[in-house]
Amino acid sequence: MTSAEMTPLAVLRRYWGYDSFRPLQEEIIDSVIQGHDTLALLPTGGGKSITFQVPALVLGGLTVVITPLISLMKDQVDNLRAKNVSAVCIHSGLTRAEQKLVMDKCRLGKASLLYVSPEKLRSSTFIDQIRGFNVRLIAVDEAHCISQWGYDFRPSYLEIAALRDVFPTAPVLALTASATPAVSRDIMERLRFKDRRIFSRSFSRSNISYIVRYAEHKDAVMLKALKSVPGTAIVYVRSRKRTREIAEILRAEGITAGYYHAGLSVEEKNDRQTRWKSGEIRVIVATNAFGMGIDKPDVRLVVHYDIPPSLEEYYQEAGRAGRDGMPSFALLIAGNYDKGLLTRKLSDAFPSREYIRKVYDLVCVFLGIAVGEGYQAVRDFDFSLFCNRFHLQPVMTRSALGILTSAGWIEYVEDVSTRSRAMILLSKEELYSLRLDGDADKVLQLMLRTYTGLFADYVYISESLISSRLGISGERVYQALLALGRTHALHYVPRSDSPYIYFPTSRELPKYITVPVEVYEHQRERMKLRLDAVKDYVFGTSGCRVNRMLGYFGEKPSAPCGKCDICRGSRDNHTPDLEESIIYLASQPGGHTLDYIAGQLSVSLPVLIDQVRPLLDSGTLRLDGHNLYRVAVHEN
Repeated sequence: MTSAEMTPLAVLRRYWGYDSFRPLQEEIIDSVIQGHDTLALLPTGGGKSITFQVPALVLGGLTVVITPLISLMKDQVDNLRAKNVSAVCIHSGLTRAEQKLVMDKCRLGKASLLYVSPEKLRSSTFIDQIRGFNVRLIAVDEAHCISQWGYDFRPSYLEIAALRDVFPTAPVLALTASATPAVSRDIMERLRFKDRRIFSRSFSRSNISYIVRYAEHKDAVMLKALKSVPGTAIVYVRSRKRTREIAEILRAEGITAGYYHAGLSVEEKNDRQTRWKSGEIRVIVATNAFGMGIDKPDVRLVVHYDIPPSLEEYYQEAGRAGRDGMPSFALLIAGNYDKGLLTRKLSDAFPSREYIRKVYDLVCVFLGIAVGEGYQAVRDFDFSLFCNRFHLQPVMTRSALGILTSAGWIEYVEDVSTRSRAMILLSKEELYSLRLDGDADKVLQLMLRTYTGLFADYVYISESLISSRLGISGERVYQALLALGRTHALHYVPRSDSPYIYFPTSRELPKYITVPVEVYEHQRERMKLRLDAVKDYVFGTSGCRVNRMLGYFGEKPSAPCGKCDICRGSRDNHTPDLEESIIYLASQPGGHTLDYIAGQLSVSLPVLIDQVRPLLDSGTLRLDGHNLYRVAVHEN
């Protein structure tokens, strides 16, 4: 494709196969290409990544993408490579050899996008290395993290502004799915916007009915909702243990279900995600680790079994329903005890400074880091073993690790599952003259036949696949790969599911471990405000529930939504309307018979007919032969 043909739409068609952009995408892309600093507020499912990936290919040179989620970073790089887009990422979980290869590719102009974690920007060595790169655009994903008013403030994000001094002509694109007006202003100020171009889609999702139900026994409400609303569903909880327990409850009720959390292996995560996306599993029960980058359009129901600690998180998770624009439901189930749990979250999230210093000191002891040592060290970290060995309370300890990360003393990375990878270090001529015996030779020959690109880059490999094809044990494959590494024929990086801790500084004595006011007191106060907003949304009665949420995000709706439980005047424990479920099924191509709809909704035919009759009278539905259809708007 010539430079004249590299229009945004041409790039979109060539690499993504789409014929048009989603709302606001094209306007954001045009603003960036014209060199303007741009803030994009797009709701979950609005296609944020396209707004910097397309300009990266149009502008040429290198686009630097800052994102805090290593798992999402790796997913996006893998997806781009599958589209033949040269993308690379660098974070503390890579080996030195992998990091050097990434930097060489960027220096030589062989990469279009470089994904980095914000913590990497704290390294003066890294900044010095990228000075010579041809950076044409700086994209900041999850930009609310730069704001002290945001729900996930990370001081490392403040380092991003320094890139403006290194690359003064490169525009900045800041992206987030949820930001209040105060957060939006703070983002632009901290990123030193030269001109303030804001593109914002309304946070309103008119096809989603937001419903809160009150129950001391949540299982019954959840089951009734899942049996009333057909189609794919997500159930969100806040603990790993509960994902498994609820999935078992659903399976006992005849509902196909799987569970998902950050502690699963890469293979388990991929398998469950694939089975859910294909429809083999109807319901996925998950922590908030599930959802980022998941683009399944036909999720009909999102259930919050536990209450999230902020409206930002609730909006993003609930917004995974109905991305295809069809009627969908976001159901939150609350018990009286949930008020106390929300209040307790504040003290759990901010343990005392003394406790934080104690956790830092014990981490260093646990990992064998001496005072004055450990600079840029990376160590695997078994969180459960750590808590058990020192008799620490897990929730408060995880919070302490998060605060230490925010304060810059460590970088605790929990969701870190990485696949095995390898790269050939010798030339083809050197490799052919290498004398190998037994398993090592067999493994190397099979890898050369199976995987492409081994001489140019690190390639994901599967020990189980090699084991199966050679008919030898996985342990023999592993030992053969280690042997190949010892000959320097290749560099082998085994898979890892272990969380790790990175030390950006040498170990200090506990008395020197300080936590800035903006990381502790200020964030504690802002978390209290967010928790108060959640309590008002869930337990308040002052008007339309959706309008209160939109007001939190700075919008001023002109009328009530008409769909939430308060607007319907139904503060009892009924599940989402049977009427809307009927309309949804009748909206499918070709419609459905009454018998089929009754079976899907687990209601008798007479009950269904009573519900359908007024919808026929109003012209919402029509019966044609044996099939029930939804009447299109232009037919009325």
